[in-house]
Amino acid sequence: MGSSDIREPKQKRSIEKKKKIVEAGFKLFCEKGYYNTNTAEIAKEAGVSTGIVYNYFQDKKDIFIAAVRFYAEGMTGQLYKNLQELKEPLDLTATLDQLIDIFVNSHTLSKEAHEEMLAMSHTDEDVRAYFYEFEMTTTGTIVELMSQRGITPTNAQEKVHIAMGLIENFCHEIVYHKHEFMNYGIMKQEIIRTIVIMMDN
Repeated sequence: MGSSDIREPKQKRSIEKKKKIVEAGFKLFCEKGYYNTNTAEIAKEAGVSTGIVYNYFQDKKDIFIAAVRFYAEGMTGQLYKNLQELKEPLDLTATLDQLIDIFVNSHTLSKEAHEEMLAMSHTDEDVRAYFYEFEMTTTGTIVELMSQRGITPTNAQEKVHIAMGLIENFCHEIVYHKHEFMNYGIMKQEIIRTIVIMMDN
């Protein structure tokens, strides 16, 4: 089936069916890994026929990328919501403290998913391209939300990208590495201090 045969659902029932397939794929990719999961298993988990799956997706990788989007948008959705709900006067230190906790929690709850996606981003060009686009979109959205709150540092895009990298690395430290000699409370405060200084210039 070519890409021209793939249909985008319009009716509520079809949209829900496609969402079920994505959620089933996400669950199985987390449990078994990408290479140990096949389309028939995803269809069975979603409660649909394999033919229905191919109505909405070209192949297993297409489902995986949709699952990546499902995971990533769920994580950033909470971030955007928090940024939009910030009260004045803005306390950037307290805000960063809360946002870092959100990211650490997201990584902890979906540890297997994050590991699988990270591995695929290193080996598959399409998955890597999605993450690249996602990072750029997320950076732009955060810069815009900051601007709406009066936070307009010079070189905002670059600084936000650096800040995201620091927070992502911290999440990996907490969830995957856990160096016994590290004080993660101190590390978190140093990351917050660094970001606040960056955004104040």
